[in-house]
Amino acid sequence: MRLPRPAPSVRSALLAPGVALGLLCGAPTWAQDLVAADRPVQAQAPADPHSEPSNRETVISGQAATEDAPEGRASSTVTRADLERRLPRSAPDALRWEPGVFVQQTAHAQGSAFVRGLTGQQTLALFDGVRLNTSTWRQGPNQYFFTLDSRTLDSVEVLRGGASTPYGSDALGGVMLAHPLEPPRQPTPFRPTFFLRGATSDSERGGRVQVQGATERLGFIGGVGGRRIGLLESGGPVRNLTDGQLPEVPRFDEDDRTQLGTGFDEVTADGRLVWRASATDSLTAAAYLYRQFNAPRTDQCAPPFSRFDECLQYDAQFRTLAYAAWSRAEPDGLTARATLSWQQQHEQRTFNRPAFAVVDRGTDTVDTLGATVRVTPKPYTVASRPLRLTFGADGAQDFVRSKARTTFTALEVELVRSRGQYLQGSRYFTGGAFVDAEWSVHPDVTARAGTRLGLASARAPEDVESGTLAVNNTWVPWVGHAGVEWRAAQVLTLLAHVDRSFRAPNLDDLTSRQQTGPGFQFENAALSPERATTLDLGSRVHTRHVTLEGWGFATRLDGAISRRPRNVTDCPPSTPQCNASWSRFQLVNAPERSMLYGLEGSTRVRLPAAFIAQAGIAWTWGEGPNLADRPSNPDVPYSPRVPLSRVPPLNGTVELLWAHPSGLSASTGLRWAREQTRLAVADRSDARIPLGGTPGYAVLEARAAWRLGTRFVVAAVLENVTDAAYRSHGSSVNGPGRGLVVSLEATPF
Repeated sequence: MRLPRPAPSVRSALLAPGVALGLLCGAPTWAQDLVAADRPVQAQAPADPHSEPSNRETVISGQAATEDAPEGRASSTVTRADLERRLPRSAPDALRWEPGVFVQQTAHAQGSAFVRGLTGQQTLALFDGVRLNTSTWRQGPNQYFFTLDSRTLDSVEVLRGGASTPYGSDALGGVMLAHPLEPPRQPTPFRPTFFLRGATSDSERGGRVQVQGATERLGFIGGVGGRRIGLLESGGPVRNLTDGQLPEVPRFDEDDRTQLGTGFDEVTADGRLVWRASATDSLTAAAYLYRQFNAPRTDQCAPPFSRFDECLQYDAQFRTLAYAAWSRAEPDGLTARATLSWQQQHEQRTFNRPAFAVVDRGTDTVDTLGATVRVTPKPYTVASRPLRLTFGADGAQDFVRSKARTTFTALEVELVRSRGQYLQGSRYFTGGAFVDAEWSVHPDVTARAGTRLGLASARAPEDVESGTLAVNNTWVPWVGHAGVEWRAAQVLTLLAHVDRSFRAPNLDDLTSRQQTGPGFQFENAALSPERATTLDLGSRVHTRHVTLEGWGFATRLDGAISRRPRNVTDCPPSTPQCNASWSRFQLVNAPERSMLYGLEGSTRVRLPAAFIAQAGIAWTWGEGPNLADRPSNPDVPYSPRVPLSRVPPLNGTVELLWAHPSGLSASTGLRWAREQTRLAVADRSDARIPLGGTPGYAVLEARAAWRLGTRFVVAAVLENVTDAAYRSHGSSVNGPGRGLVVSLEATPF
């Protein structure tokens, strides 16, 4: 029996702002104006799909390059050309080809990037320098990076390793720096561009209308888009490693390929206005709206061991971001940027249980006011060698609204809960000030160091009826980093770096009650910050035809916030979901250290006949203390040290690319992963992970594109050529089966 997909419930009042803004907007994606900070503005040809990533000094449309990944660190960049070639389904999907990044999907409408074995609250996401992380981001994977429209992105940089000095709390595993498309720099007629896109494996149908143009001083780019996604067809079921049986999730239709609990609707709109006030100063005003409707959470639609007609669905997953920024870039090297922002994250959920005639509903809204300032003066001279400093300060204040109610449909009675998933009226602040220094102590040696004094504050009221304690905590963390880069030979660079970063407990840790993959999770108001110390050792080889990079790292987590199993008697009052769950957890600070070790490598080789080959590989190993109580029966196996939860297996990518001056290009790519059988205690009760672990896989895709001048582009991807049945470790959704993704771009005027 096919699980019926709920009818769209798009409210005109919610869509009106996006549609009104979007009807004014749009822009072609193949012609970006890249402007080097130390040379005059030049309009360049459309991006070469095989071009090298731009260097760190590149800025776009006069914006100061204040949010690029720091030099001397392990990082990689997804360029606009990569996005156009690979045709990813989402912003997280665009990161699948980056070394050290592994993407998990709890639902087809969600995606979470693991960076060096960490994700969710322990990684940080920025959009044009604005902090996306809020105080309600969940422990483990979450869906919020999915709310960035990949069609509005110019590039995404991934910084691997701790980075709290420049970016603040949460940057333990890494930072994802998303950069938006910018208006043209040179005077350009305003003209529309139309995009159409479709995919066979999930019946995707969507499009976008964009407009861009510029006068001598004013530039604009914006657009409106939407798509409807159907049920996702996989290559078949992924079976348990232990017994060969089907896991509890996902549930399949009668064909054993189509996955129930998938599909969603999406509307996006954006507008970006840049005023070049002078040769050095520019002002930016921008707004980005994302609206997702009717998105089932696959592992809870239906939940494990439940009827097929039970379903947890996100009726609304909205994000709205508006900000204004001032930037300065002077010829002598001074750069500065200040930003004021407002962001709203809104969720509306429905958990329908027809057998019990019960419908649970929850609504959470987080408004965030943010401010950042970052200044890099012109270089100083110390001991006849250049010294470059960067100063900065930032802050983000969250205001939380949360409600929950239960409807007993047979009685037509609705019960309003005393609290929602979070506590109504909660507040959270995170911010700080930092200084970074880069000193060329020798023509072949560069030293880097920095420090940050941070501030985090959590406030939440008491709720007596539900037995929720009040929260009134403040933390003042002090962190820093230091590193050295040595050019040992003309083609060889050696790097070393040590970083101390932190993550203060957020409101999700301190106050939330929610259903997670392993079971029901409830709060702990006594949590303290977790801290990470990371040592990186790296090397880079660069010749005319070969670029090779390798990194090894070790991360020590002190006070890591992890799930501790609890009994049903530990459930807090007024939480029937806790009592009814098959397992229960509470977040606690681990009493002993946790460790992550890893190796990462990437290479790029220019071959004859305009071919380019590139590959990446990553291995991560994690271990921490066992937070479960030792069994009273000595015959029951127990280990004091256990694997960390959901650490990705050994994985990698290989790509072969070719382009012809006529505009025809082609490429092929292979993504692979070994099986993952090292499971944490919580992983063994997580239905998203097959019994015994997640099987390995290899997925091949073929791509082709044809550009007809600057007016028309047709691109296609044949995904999963071998129709393999596979699942990324920790995901509820199996990957798409063999299918075709097609994109058409047209600028007719």
